[in-house]
Amino acid sequence: MNALSSIDTPLAETTPEAVRERLRNKQEVALLDVREEAPYAAGHPLFAVNLPLGRIEERITGLIPRLTAPIVVYDNGEGRAHPAATLLLHLGYTDVSVLAGGLENWSASGGELFIDVNVPSKAFGELVEHIRHTPSLPAEDVHARITRGDDLVILDARRFIEYNVMSIPGGRSVPGGELALRVRDIAPSPKTTVIVNCAGRTRSIIGTQSLVNAGIPNPVFALRNGTIGWTLAGFTLEHGASRRADTPSSDTHEQARRNAQELADRTGVRQIPPQQLHDLEKEQDRTLYRLDVRSPEEYEADHLAGFRSAPGGQLVQATDEWVGVRHGIIVLTDTDGVRARMTGHWLRQLGWQDVYVLDDWSDLPHAAGAESPLLPRPLPSVGTITSDELASALSGPRTPLLLDLATSPIFRKAHIPRSVFVIPSDIATHDLVRKAQDIVLTSPDGVSAHIAAARLRDAGITVRILEGGTNAWKAAGHPTEAGLSKDNSLSDPIDVYKRPYEGTDNAKAAMQAYLDWEYGLVAQLERDGTHGFFILE
Repeated sequence: MNALSSIDTPLAETTPEAVRERLRNKQEVALLDVREEAPYAAGHPLFAVNLPLGRIEERITGLIPRLTAPIVVYDNGEGRAHPAATLLLHLGYTDVSVLAGGLENWSASGGELFIDVNVPSKAFGELVEHIRHTPSLPAEDVHARITRGDDLVILDARRFIEYNVMSIPGGRSVPGGELALRVRDIAPSPKTTVIVNCAGRTRSIIGTQSLVNAGIPNPVFALRNGTIGWTLAGFTLEHGASRRADTPSSDTHEQARRNAQELADRTGVRQIPPQQLHDLEKEQDRTLYRLDVRSPEEYEADHLAGFRSAPGGQLVQATDEWVGVRHGIIVLTDTDGVRARMTGHWLRQLGWQDVYVLDDWSDLPHAAGAESPLLPRPLPSVGTITSDELASALSGPRTPLLLDLATSPIFRKAHIPRSVFVIPSDIATHDLVRKAQDIVLTSPDGVSAHIAAARLRDAGITVRILEGGTNAWKAAGHPTEAGLSKDNSLSDPIDVYKRPYEGTDNAKAAMQAYLDWEYGLVAQLERDGTHGFFILE
């Protein structure tokens, strides 16, 4: 059966009121928006998690690891909710329903709609500033201090890759989860002013408030509105910076650990031994997330088997990218006693009731290397073609139809010459695909291509995949090209929402509109009434 086709199987329905009741009662529920990210970002419920129909098999196991978790699926009339729910049932999930009336009924029944992505974290950040009056400085003030040569440090709380693209001149990359661990060595004098920035507001606010909560003696300020505010003020950003924090000293590490433990205690983060982790893993009626909040580099060097890499600052900023079931259990770990507790103290305030920290790695299995794909079932056998064979075929008289299932930004940056961009959900809908005699699928690591190939084969379409995907093509020394246009795409690039705070080509009007939207999130939270946030005072 082709799970992406229209299917008439009756499915259970859940009303919007029932979903909101579960949220208010702190009962587990996963609300999945199965549209692409751009329409999702145009409006969705607060705790809806975006999982496009064509990416379900790639991402569902990480987002919803428990097969009996309650899942409610919806779209906005595009016809994707029904096949998505059917696919989930085929994958072994047992408590799956569709949202009665879809997104339109959610709104008509009194449910609030939020735009953008990672909204729970962003709304929470605004609430933190509203209640705690998190100190901040406008770009003009920070620029003047830099020009005067004041005693200050600028710490960029985003991921290193974002910092490297654009940053405040002189700033240093210290992702949010690392701030409390490393700040005392970066600013050893208590008189040094610490300024925390991100691209917009959330990570600046949370990073600054983290340092305030952790009790560092320095004056601490968020750069108001981040690199957006800096740009709107007419100042120039730095590009390609690579400054990072050094390893903390033993004395400052111990101080950070004590402060983090105090915050964990105050917010109800609980420490567990390995045996209690084993007990949680055996629970049949709760969804468990095991997350390593250290840097990706540390994770790849050595980590606990079964734990996913979720750097702490990014986890607070975008919890919905790792945790699909609201009110599930979260177990955090690190090797320093600081980062997991700092992350946990924020997750508790974000409304997660059961947040634990695991310190003791003894007698637990370890692993190394990058995180492997988590798939709900083994990939079936499909036909393959090597990079060299594909290169030869593309230069011959009868070239195959080469479809690339990378995300649109990745395709735009680099793809195999003569390849065509397509969103996985769209792949079986085009006449060009159905009529082609020779089809080859690729994706960055080949996983998306493999899943889609099996789906097409089930629909009666013969297809092969590129062994190792586009990464293998590059490793073999074959050329790539850049660009995405109507001439090399079968889908509109709606799979990724264009964030006004990322990249260097955003219009000032879009940046200002984004800031204006963030300012209004506190009022939206109050109208919504399902968030369950509390702010440590």
